[in-house]
Amino acid sequence: MNRRQFGVAMAGLGLGSSALGERTPEIEKLLLSRNGWMPNNERLPVLVYRRAFSGDALADRMEEGFQRNLWPAQWRNGVYTFHHYHSTAHEVLGFAAGSARLTLGGEGGHDVTVSAGDVLVLPAGTGHYLVHADPGFLVVGAYPVGQHWDICRSAPDVATTERMLSLPFPASDPITGKGGDIVRVWSPS
Repeated sequence: MNRRQFGVAMAGLGLGSSALGERTPEIEKLLLSRNGWMPNNERLPVLVYRRAFSGDALADRMEEGFQRNLWPAQWRNGVYTFHHYHSTAHEVLGFAAGSARLTLGGEGGHDVTVSAGDVLVLPAGTGHYLVHADPGFLVVGAYPVGQHWDICRSAPDVATTERMLSLPFPASDPITGKGGDIVRVWSPS
């Protein structure tokens, strides 16, 4: 059994990466309010996992970990250099190489510096854009099972707002697995 098959088998048993003995990363929480046309998400905080991954082949390891925790990776690239948000999916951004500065929350929002190994979990509606990146900056983008991203660059209409509010909560944290941090912090109470 190879590493990926083992990860899939562990996920099937409800055992995420934290259950496999990997250290639990530092977590920062950032709750963003509406900012101009950017809706953000006033109920669910952005989660910043510092040094969630380490070692070689980070992009591969991130994809395997996200998959194991029911957030299949959908792309490798960078972050758009314009303000945008997603209304149809929560998003995880795994930073696999380099470092960058992002702005979260729209114009005049919150600047966050990220480095290889860090991970951001963005609830639907959270504005984000790339301010500056090192050459070779690489991001792995993933979404909860069954969710697919869109790109929104203007204020949400009523239907978009309702879609974001009714988006299902993820069944698992992309880093710590079932019963992990996102499930506890984002509980739909």
